[in-house]
Amino acid sequence: MPSFDIVNKIDAQEIDNAVNNTRKEVENRYDFRGLNTEITYNRKENTIRLVVADEMKLQAVSEILARHFAKRKISPKVLNFKEKEGTSHGHIKQLVELKEGISKETAKGIAKEIKDLKLKVQPAIQDNQVRVSGKKIDDLQSVIKHLKSKDFGIPLQFVNMK
Repeated sequence: MPSFDIVNKIDAQEIDNAVNNTRKEVENRYDFRGLNTEITYNRKENTIRLVVADEMKLQAVSEILARHFAKRKISPKVLNFKEKEGTSHGHIKQLVELKEGISKETAKGIAKEIKDLKLKVQPAIQDNQVRVSGKKIDDLQSVIKHLKSKDFGIPLQFVNMK
């Protein structure tokens, strides 16, 4: 029986490249000269740590980071900006979590959306992905087309079409 998986995966190497490009752009910008700006990516925890001089610089770095993510074909939706905190040196730091996988609530929403289509397909929630199976590949392709038009707050990839 034909099936495919709906996942939310991010490529760690592409994220590393986007962070490095952001760091290079910030180092070369005139308005950041002489200021201590840190942008570090932690692969194990899947987080990016930003430390900048003030709120305006933090906003600028966030926009640059999102732009470089988009250039690397990574959806900026994976960026989850946490609360800003002050440091002992008068700087501002912010943690950016990278959302990977599909949460149970989002998976239930996706499954409900698929069932509402009234096609002969069956969604099944498995860990952090949703498997959709059906008898006709055309039905599966209609599900993919429909889900691409919806916004679940995370980027979705459709893999393992069998």
